[in-house]
Amino acid sequence: MITKILFMGRKQISAGLLEFLSTQADIEIVGVLTDSHLQGSPTTAAAKKLGLPLYTFDTALEAMKEGRLKYDLGLSVLYWRKLRDEFLTVPRLGTINFHPALLPEYKGTGGYNLAIMDELSEWGSTAHYVDASIDTGEIIEVDRFPIDSSVETAQSLERKTMQALEPFAQRIIARAVEAQAKLPTTPNIGGRYVSRDEMEAMKRIRDGDDVEKKIRAFWFPPYDGAYVEIDGQKYTLINRQLLEEVAPKDSTSLFAGKANA
Repeated sequence: MITKILFMGRKQISAGLLEFLSTQADIEIVGVLTDSHLQGSPTTAAAKKLGLPLYTFDTALEAMKEGRLKYDLGLSVLYWRKLRDEFLTVPRLGTINFHPALLPEYKGTGGYNLAIMDELSEWGSTAHYVDASIDTGEIIEVDRFPIDSSVETAQSLERKTMQALEPFAQRIIARAVEAQAKLPTTPNIGGRYVSRDEMEAMKRIRDGDDVEKKIRAFWFPPYDGAYVEIDGQKYTLINRQLLEEVAPKDSTSLFAGKANA
């Protein structure tokens, strides 16, 4: 039996998953929603290479309302729009979202940042069904891996999460396609929801902050990191660890890291 899938996602992980799904004999990708409005989108490039139809949120919703877009299973991988209306009612197998954080504890944005700020010893991703709210649907499975939050940055933690998320997503999708029914779940109750505005507000350095930890927790170029504000301007802070990471590999200095340099 062929399972028709509407794929929603962005970044390189979504491009890789599209390539993988296109090789599966029991899957047909009927459409892709991604950041096609941005130049250099890897998921857009993958969809075009594979000859898959691209939709925007609005054109997909219109096509569903008119009966031109029908599918069995929705997949959301780092997709940023809140799904509603026909997105919730059309797919008979529901829509599975792969949230790059632990649920139910970390809903919304800022997961990588909070993992470091909260000094966690493990991190991971969650597969859950999409409902009318954000990151509140029933949990299918949580995939965890150990971390050392004393050295991680938001950027390094995102990289590790994406590496673990791809095989996790492949496994969950295969289960859903094989089952041809919604997978067993557990309740998604409690936890903390962080909005984009709240996450941005966390970046400001305040009296009493652990500055070193905060610098790492919000280091994710090209986005603004942990900052101080001077004369109304924000200045992102960087520490020695990050300076060494961004320095050219063949660079040397007689005085690097010395207090009297």
